[in-house]
Amino acid sequence: MIKENVRLILNELKEGVELVAAAKTRTANEILEAIDAGVKIIGENYFQELRDVYDIIGNKVKWHFIGHLQTNKVKYVVEMCDMVETLDSIRLAAELDKRCRKIGKVMPVLIEINSGKEEQKSGVLPANAISFIRNIVKYTSIKVMGLMTMGPLFGDPENARPYFRKTKTLFEQISDEKIPGIEMKYLSMGMTNSYKVAIEEGSNMVRIGTKIFGAR
Repeated sequence: MIKENVRLILNELKEGVELVAAAKTRTANEILEAIDAGVKIIGENYFQELRDVYDIIGNKVKWHFIGHLQTNKVKYVVEMCDMVETLDSIRLAAELDKRCRKIGKVMPVLIEINSGKEEQKSGVLPANAISFIRNIVKYTSIKVMGLMTMGPLFGDPENARPYFRKTKTLFEQISDEKIPGIEMKYLSMGMTNSYKVAIEEGSNMVRIGTKIFGAR
């Protein structure tokens, strides 16, 4: 089932859109099945789960951290991950920079945008995004490569469209600023329920879990 699901999604995604298989709670065997079907990027939400499956799978695939990253876990995560999609604070930027510098690595990061301005969610508010990026360009062991947003969760994905559109507009505004060292390459928006709408609004990286692995 997993292999078939992956093949259907990969055939459906238009050129230039990258698939991140969101593997929260999934076993190494399930992840390996997805990799065998063509998945090239695995997204993990929690350090413990990342570590458990990474020990088995290793570098067969690229690893993205897509959950809220605690600073006390950064030193472990930077050794395993190829991108952190959830940079949302100066403190986290400083810790990522420090830990990456120690191992001679430059970590690609996406700035997590709280596009719905939801108090219970992490992420940089859209109005603060440009100043936030200007404040972290001094950290040379991380490289801002774009934006990520969750957006509010709706039953009807059409309701998420304005938040994706707002984040795409912000993505373009930041690009137009031409801030040295900043590359607006990736716009990570959309999950199983909403990725089609997200792609229509400019997403070029989607995080899909349930449609690949089935319900948890």
